Amino acid sequence: MEIRRIAVIGAGLMGHGIAQELACAGFDVRLNDLEEQILERALTNIRRNLGTLVAAGRFAPVEAETALASIAVTTSLDEAVRDADLVIEAVAENLELKQRLFQALDERCRADTILASNTSSYVPSALATATSRPERVLVTHYFNPPYLVPLVEIVPTPKTDPQVVDNVYALFAGMGKRPVIVRKEAVGFIANRMQIALLREALHIVEQGIAAFEDVDTVVRNSFGRRLPVAGPFEIADLAGLDIYAAAAQAILPDLAAEATRSPLLEERIARGDFGIKTGRGFRDWTPKEAEHLRRRMAEELLQRPPS
Repeated sequence: MEIRRIAVIGAGLMGHGIAQELACAGFDVRLNDLEEQILERALTNIRRNLGTLVAAGRFAPVEAETALASIAVTTSLDEAVRDADLVIEAVAENLELKQRLFQALDERCRADTILASNTSSYVPSALATATSRPERVLVTHYFNPPYLVPLVEIVPTPKTDPQVVDNVYALFAGMGKRPVIVRKEAVGFIANRMQIALLREALHIVEQGIAAFEDVDTVVRNSFGRRLPVAGPFEIADLAGLDIYAAAAQAILPDLAAEATRSPLLEERIARGDFGIKTGRGFRDWTPKEAEHLRRRMAEELLQRPPS
């Protein structure tokens, strides 16, 4: 099955970036959301992102214009998915919402259309049950910002047709992404299981008075974080010596956080509505200038790093 027309449902933080990248790869893209205002904001963000890529020499101005012209926006779900070969869902991380959407997609899409989710945590089987086509359902988990971070985790259900997995893998590989097929369904897949484990311990360190928020960030940025773009955890451990890591693990593991509930430091902020940069305050206060500086610094750094 050749994939040419792709619908992206949800034009927020991830959806607009996914649509942008697909358009840059030459696909016919339809971007859908509930409100015109959200779609207008998505197009504004896409123009800004394309400007960044043009300034970095990744695209010529005419290529950016062509990509933008390849994205059609609509508030009509029927229009968005009409004749789509692949649909990528990128709505809010709410299981009931996603299940209702997958049911609606199943009712509206061609029988051979592949239904994918950009969920960052839910296993695809939980979404496939809302459809009559579990063999054509899987997760395609992007990372933010999608147009700068190369990885896509592909997570099939036990019932997903292997040919569907191969087709989706080939699509992303052909775009220059670094797709990885997750061999077994697990909540959070690979990357987010590791990220949440790191965040749990980082919060534990602050809770125990071992260090402040800003000190934890400084330590990560200026120590093992500098190695991660070059080598993964197993490569780093092999480089240092497994005997050294075994001794360190024996001493440290009993003292690490092991709670199965969210940290009070996180719960307090959620209860106050302090969600991070989007609200101006999270683990620290953010001015618009500081937020833009962080985004720009991250984009500049990621643009310099080829996939590895």
